[in-house]
Amino acid sequence: MNEPPRSLFGNGEENAANEEITPAMRLMQLMARHRALDERIEELYEFPYKNQILLQRLKKEKLRLKDCIERLKDELIPDLNA
Repeated sequence: MNEPPRSLFGNGEENAANEEITPAMRLMQLMARHRALDERIEELYEFPYKNQILLQRLKKEKLRLKDCIERLKDELIPDLNA
């Protein structure tokens, strides 16, 4: 009866312990989650009575993901001034 908590996006993000994830793969995962959040936010805006607390949380998560994506992109692209 007691199941482990599932993530917001049940798209198989759980990796096997011995599977190594590359930065490019991580970037793809983050971008997919960002798109999914964007779609969910758009869906919520279609309802006349919006759950403002949920919208606020989803927007914060989307911004957090955007920051992670940008940071990861910066790590993947070499610095030309170096």
